[in-house]
Amino acid sequence: QVQLVESGGGLVQPGGSLRLSCAASGSRFAINTMGWYRQAPGKQRELVAALTSGGSTAYADSGKGRFTISRDFAANTATLQMNSLKPEDTAVYYCVASWYYRLYDLGAEDDFWGQGTQVTVSS
Repeated sequence: QVQLVESGGGLVQPGGSLRLSCAASGSRFAINTMGWYRQAPGKQRELVAALTSGGSTAYADSGKGRFTISRDFAANTATLQMNSLKPEDTAVYYCVASWYYRLYDLGAEDDFWGQGTQVTVSS
């Protein structure tokens, strides 16, 4: 019953930057893990980045060194900073939250998903 609202998606040129934000509300318990998935047409869903309340992080190899995840724990928000964007980064990006420590298996049946925001990288 946690609500997640994403913002910040849009059209950006290759090599450009974009910052996605996620606001969580309505949680009965403190959120342990927050992260971002992406889904492109015809491709498998991919976990882009995750961050636990203890400060542990996980990144997909495709975004490592270009993407950075951060959280404001008091405000219950998460941010994904994306730099040096490539056309291959084009996808719908989903914010995901969990009450548990799920650094690499975030997105289980009892986790929570946002509606998604479109990111398009094209000239």
